[in-house]
Amino acid sequence: MKKDKVFTKPIEKQFEFDEDVAAVFDDMLSRSVPFYKESQEITKHFTSRHLKNGSIVYDLGCSTASTLLSIERDLSKERVRLIGIDNSKAMLEQAKKKIDAFDSDIEVLEGDILEFDYQKADVFISNYTLQFVRPLVREKLIRKICGSLNENGVFIFSEKIISEHKLLNKELIDYYYDFKKEQGYSQYEIMQKREALENVLIPYSESENIKMAKECGFSHCEAVFRWGNFATFIAIK
Repeated sequence: MKKDKVFTKPIEKQFEFDEDVAAVFDDMLSRSVPFYKESQEITKHFTSRHLKNGSIVYDLGCSTASTLLSIERDLSKERVRLIGIDNSKAMLEQAKKKIDAFDSDIEVLEGDILEFDYQKADVFISNYTLQFVRPLVREKLIRKICGSLNENGVFIFSEKIISEHKLLNKELIDYYYDFKKEQGYSQYEIMQKREALENVLIPYSESENIKMAKECGFSHCEAVFRWGNFATFIAIK
């Protein structure tokens, strides 16, 4: 796994999922997202409970397909279509290399998750993707996901979140930066990435995410895992 050194040099543009990021993305995730492996396991567990022969699973913003590969490894005899969608060619190139290496049947497609023509599915997954969708159209995407799910289908999504309490929000951010330092990131790298993500990553609070899901047609939504300002949600149609 190639080590993430993207922000060891001065930034020249806003954050984007380009070739530089794609080449180190797996390391970036493991060192930048607290308990990423555990949230993946939760996603895999609840995905598997909603699968049957002929089920379709969509991973929106699938990046290098790690989540879908993890789900596929644990599938039993069910015939399931695992489909990843991403708008980054660089990410999909990395995903295809891994899919080929594991002789996987996962499908990865380049596309806009807002405009994609989804088939009826039992599970939608979105790991740290909604936060990059502009708030003006985020609700439109959630409505589309809900409308594309079969009855009792689930939408499992992980997001960086903010606290509605100003002081606590600052303390959570400080706590997170301490975590990143423990993973080997320098103060300079942390500040460089923060600047690059300004106005690109726009998180909601836990309650805002839940409210959005319910207002867009889901009967229930709750956080099933949380560490500081990171959370994994399950929304049920």
